[in-house]
Amino acid sequence: MDDGIARHRLRARLDAAVAKLPGHLRTPAMVVDLDAFDANAADLVRRASGTPLRVASKSLRVPALLERALARPGFHGVLGYSLREALWLHEQGITDDIVMGYPSVDRESLSALVSSPSAAAAITLMVDSVDHLDVVDSVRSSKAVAIRIAIDVDAGLRVSGQHVGPKRSPLYDTSAVVELARTVVGRPGFTLVGVMTYEGQVAGVPDDVPSQRTKSMIVRRLKSASIEQIKVRRREIDAAVRRLTTLEFWNAGGSGSVESSAADPVVTEVAAGSGLLVPGLFDHYQSFTPRPASFFAVPVVRRPSANVATVAGGGFIASGPTGDDRAPIPWAPPGLHLTGLEGAGEVQTPLTGHPAATLRIGDLVWFRHAKSGELFEHTDTVHLLTGAEFTAAVPTYRGTGNSF
Repeated sequence: MDDGIARHRLRARLDAAVAKLPGHLRTPAMVVDLDAFDANAADLVRRASGTPLRVASKSLRVPALLERALARPGFHGVLGYSLREALWLHEQGITDDIVMGYPSVDRESLSALVSSPSAAAAITLMVDSVDHLDVVDSVRSSKAVAIRIAIDVDAGLRVSGQHVGPKRSPLYDTSAVVELARTVVGRPGFTLVGVMTYEGQVAGVPDDVPSQRTKSMIVRRLKSASIEQIKVRRREIDAAVRRLTTLEFWNAGGSGSVESSAADPVVTEVAAGSGLLVPGLFDHYQSFTPRPASFFAVPVVRRPSANVATVAGGGFIASGPTGDDRAPIPWAPPGLHLTGLEGAGEVQTPLTGHPAATLRIGDLVWFRHAKSGELFEHTDTVHLLTGAEFTAAVPTYRGTGNSF
């Protein structure tokens, strides 16, 4: 279907759902299209070809959506981003299988973890240094409760003396990984259960951007080289670590690398989160067709000229390197654009483009956020859309009284 036609139809569904509400829709209004969400989930399972998918909670931050994904065959467990979050998910009974995607030095939360046998059995801490083990030991008086540990291994590409990929773990060479693994295995109060290798330069970088043909070609070549390099390193590291202990899992990848990560025989699970909501930064990948599932609406409040419509707020800028691709995208009606001088503002956002002339005071403009999950830090509630009706309004993490 033509992109413009799809966006017009989306606007019609969203506006019809708003019209059916018994009261007014408070704006900015955050919406998740469950039809698209479920289609994206099914596509992720297809792409994984039988390898289990672990839901990256950072990319959702809505308990009901986490539960919806986890209820689907092919998904299991959560990849968490905050230890307080992990403890809360366990306490709420949402999942008893949480792997931390990042190390934690939150002493209060670590104290709660080491004092709870049930939480310690459900949550796996991520480490890349002995210092992380020391912090855990500093908050406990007894080592009776064993803490589950996974080691984060740098999965970047080394080419011509340069490192390409996220600046995460200092562990790259097999010897360094084995040294830390041996320490974990031999240290009372810890159990080594897994390894993580997040190839962000494959999973999180667009590789089919229409306006960047040459760059996209270079990105695809770097991805191909990275996939081959990490496959060799995983095999070497896995063989060495398994001489020390039995691993439960090897986590890898993300929404943009599901196929290549799942194809590696060492990998036992692939992380995915952004692929469920498909934010703006995930529009241009060769590996999958985007089905945007997350939107927010703000009303037109001014008409400063015949060809400009100004909406209230809308300045939800994504994290990462500052640039145009971190700005929200005016999505429906199609054809609207941010202005170069004002961009997306905290209290007002002027829009140009041919539809601006047709918008009236009070009309809703629907936007997409650039990254997944971050949008929901700005709201208590997300409206769930099925067909042309809002079937539920569910709390975000913030709506449950949490800010992780």
